[in-house]
Amino acid sequence: MAYPARFYPIVDSLSALIMMTRLGVGTVQLRVKDIAHVQAVALVKEAMETVADSQTALVVNDHWRAAIEGGAAHVHLGQEDLAEADVAAIRAAGLTLGISTHDEAELETALAHAPDYVALGPIYPTSVKTMRFAPHGAARLTEWKRRIGTIPLVAIGGITLERAPEVYAAGADSIAVVTDVAGHADPETRVREWLAHEPAGDPESSG
Repeated sequence: MAYPARFYPIVDSLSALIMMTRLGVGTVQLRVKDIAHVQAVALVKEAMETVADSQTALVVNDHWRAAIEGGAAHVHLGQEDLAEADVAAIRAAGLTLGISTHDEAELETALAHAPDYVALGPIYPTSVKTMRFAPHGAARLTEWKRRIGTIPLVAIGGITLERAPEVYAAGADSIAVVTDVAGHADPETRVREWLAHEPAGDPESSG
């Protein structure tokens, strides 16, 4: 399976991660804000136990030290966390690194760290968090993909299953999803719909 998988949900709890793992989701990001380091380490360890013996790759958001201590294999950093992170330590521990980008300057910063994937957002308006960047639209994905070449491109921000064909066609290798699952009346059914939508013939995993 490609890493990150084409459907890339972001969750904020172990219960949601358990559901994703049970349903066979290939990549899941665990994003839990405002917790102490000790709590983060414990959470990562529990999350790694959850995905053990499954096909789910767990990505730890921002808590890179906890990701290392908790035995994770993948970490994702936003630009602010990237500025304070010890990327050499992340690499030395054998973790892959995904990086968020929102504009040209952030893309240059990300590429300087040779990321395992680059995320671009927001593609569409989103209510998940207040953004200082206007929605890019799907067309920007084509430009970003042309610039990063073979590095996987993850699209994020306001993307629904109905918008997915446009986003994939524009150049996204993967779509990160928050509200379209978490805010759905039946999250499990929505996950199944996303998984059914994934086209066959994904490249072999490189991560």
